[in-house]
Amino acid sequence: MDELFRSPHLVDLILAVVAVELIAIALVWRRSRRGISPRALLPNLLAGVFLLLALRCVLVDAPWFWLAACLAASGLANAADLRQRWR
Repeated sequence: MDELFRSPHLVDLILAVVAVELIAIALVWRRSRRGISPRALLPNLLAGVFLLLALRCVLVDAPWFWLAACLAASGLANAADLRQRWR
């Protein structure tokens, strides 16, 4: 079990689930205009995706600047989400 949590493949699986989730939400929204708008959800999902990518950088021992870029992108996406919600 320890090997599973040290593997970057678990992060890849979670990223794939997030992508499927976004596609499903977009299809439901397009078909019925019910639920959460994909445009409203996108900054929040991107913040999480960039955090997952930062975790993946740590797990594969990537150079520090990739980790910093992922964390900065997550912060920007989080700021965009907060700005959108503040209105």
